[in-house]
Amino acid sequence: MIELEGVPELVDPVMVAAFEGWNDAGDAASTAVAHLDREWKGEVFAALDAEDYYDFQVNRPTVWLDGGVRKITWPTTRLSVVRVGGEKPRDLVLVRGIEPSMRWRSFCNELLGFAHELGVELVVILGALLGDTPHTRPVPVSGVTSDPDLARTMDLEETKYEGPTGIVGILQEACTHAGVPAVSLWAAVPHYVSQPPNPKATLALLNRLEDLIDMRIPLGELPEDARAWQLGVDQLAAEDSEVAEYVQTLEEARDTAELPEASGEAIAREFERYLRRRDGGGPGSPPGGHATESGDPATYLKDGPGGRARPPRPLRPEAEATDGAAEDDTSGSSGTSEGDAPGASGTKGTSDAKGTSGSSEASDAGSSGSESSGSSGSGSGSGSGSGSSDSGSSDSSED
Repeated sequence: MIELEGVPELVDPVMVAAFEGWNDAGDAASTAVAHLDREWKGEVFAALDAEDYYDFQVNRPTVWLDGGVRKITWPTTRLSVVRVGGEKPRDLVLVRGIEPSMRWRSFCNELLGFAHELGVELVVILGALLGDTPHTRPVPVSGVTSDPDLARTMDLEETKYEGPTGIVGILQEACTHAGVPAVSLWAAVPHYVSQPPNPKATLALLNRLEDLIDMRIPLGELPEDARAWQLGVDQLAAEDSEVAEYVQTLEEARDTAELPEASGEAIAREFERYLRRRDGGGPGSPPGGHATESGDPATYLKDGPGGRARPPRPLRPEAEATDGAAEDDTSGSSGTSEGDAPGASGTKGTSDAKGTSGSSEASDAGSSGSESSGSSGSGSGSGSGSGSSDSGSSDSSED
């Protein structure tokens, strides 16, 4: 029995979870939960015992100084609660951590124990995958569930994925078997610009979460960050004709595939979202992008694990040297990527994105599936895998 002291009685609580690592391409999912925690000033009330779930040679602790006293921060998963007021008050239980190295069943059972004690009515797990999607178009976000009834009532896809999975897939299935409604939201991150952060993908996840739980989410500076990110990638891509040509190919494929989506229903759905944001009095800016200010700008256009390799000519000699250095470091872990959608094409690529590499699963229920790898964590590592994506669909379905 989990006893929670000091946690007030929650109002229609929803648990929102994200995990760094395999299912967090561009750090988009974990950054989304961090944004919620920061904007609503979440209060941490529990942390899982790091000794039980993490291999410290894979996810190393960090040492820091606090007033001259050395302290250690251990990799773990923390739970915080945020009180959200307004016309429709609804509290959130935020779960943010690192994909565990071991004992996944116990890990999920412990989280479900907290959900039960807090009276959680819905679990939403955020993830991000690498895919063949252009950075100039809206980020595809798909919602999937293992519950047929939930799929019908919430207009979600029922996952039919079969293959390797990450903690996102395991936790969703654990919730389903425990009778707790669970949904996974997946954002597709352009594989040729996989280096975190990706504020455009983070913003897309938060927009979809807002629609799902019917709650106004303060976006802060994310819309402006997203626009700046996209402009930065535009400038970098324009410097290499082959990259620019490849992006144009992705754009044409995406636009052609989405022509049927320009229906009255799709237009009405977007217009309703616009009205909600305008009436809420908050920022109504569309997704854009933000460029980071770190190192060689060519890192934006490196191939991510499990994504399609970009055109063969490297952007710059120094970028090629950086790639080579990353491949010499084998401290990162690799993940395979799979897709079960008919007609999807698989491609391979390597990445020097920091941390562990991983994959995300997709269902073939009415859309393309892709198992694509994401990167996260500290330290450098190289990962390889195959990822599939069907540019003929606007959403990649994931569990």
